[in-house]
Amino acid sequence: MNIFLHELKSYFKSIIIWACSMAALAVMYILIFKGLGNDIAEFQSLMDSLPEVVKKLLSVYVASLSTLEGFYSFVFVYVALCGAIQAMNLGVSIISKEVREKTADFLLTKPVSRAVIMTSKIAAAFVSLVITNIIYLAVTLLATLTVKTDFSVKSVILISITLLFIQLIFMALGVIVAVLSGKIRSVIAVSLSTVFGFFIVNMFGSVIGEETVRYITPFKYFDYGYIVKNNAYEMPYIIVGAAFVIAAVTASYLVYTRKDVHAV
Repeated sequence: MNIFLHELKSYFKSIIIWACSMAALAVMYILIFKGLGNDIAEFQSLMDSLPEVVKKLLSVYVASLSTLEGFYSFVFVYVALCGAIQAMNLGVSIISKEVREKTADFLLTKPVSRAVIMTSKIAAAFVSLVITNIIYLAVTLLATLTVKTDFSVKSVILISITLLFIQLIFMALGVIVAVLSGKIRSVIAVSLSTVFGFFIVNMFGSVIGEETVRYITPFKYFDYGYIVKNNAYEMPYIIVGAAFVIAAVTASYLVYTRKDVHAV
């Protein structure tokens, strides 16, 4: 419990900054939608006039842009990108910090098993992401309700919750990367390169329309146009994402409890 609370406390400021930043980004675009007002039809026509390749790159669902939930789904891609960076950074840093800060010998000589240490750290990372998403969802819903009332609240909530799903996948990826690596000198460099790599694959898959790419990058697990239209998720991708998280966390436990961890 002490390890869990210590980790949660050490990342609390970062949680608030990330949550408020992502919420501010969403609110900014929601206000833009309000500002467009009667001009939203012209904006929709403008987006529809873009080349098909550009619309695919931007993940634009022109048919739903005139609605608040449709416009929100258009900008949420970039919120998810920010959330993935936060989660990947958290997963890598929370495991590698003992080696990076040369405190591994102090921690591992305590009368606590490595499994308990790992559980405490992963639990702290998970709770950090949950707190982030609660703040984000609360601020976003408040903004949408003050701007416009005739929209699908369910669609906005379903789209917003995908942030947590994507973050859990990247957190698990960050944990396994940290466990398998030696000393990581720059956590942010590893996090940014990995997340942007998957995001580029996401954009590439959108352009070529290759369905198999959807299983490679977490950014493709959720089709926001599909969510707006059906108020539901595509379950095969939920299952793939959940399976990856379970496999990555399980592998992390197996490796961490057996590997040699050096403080220097």
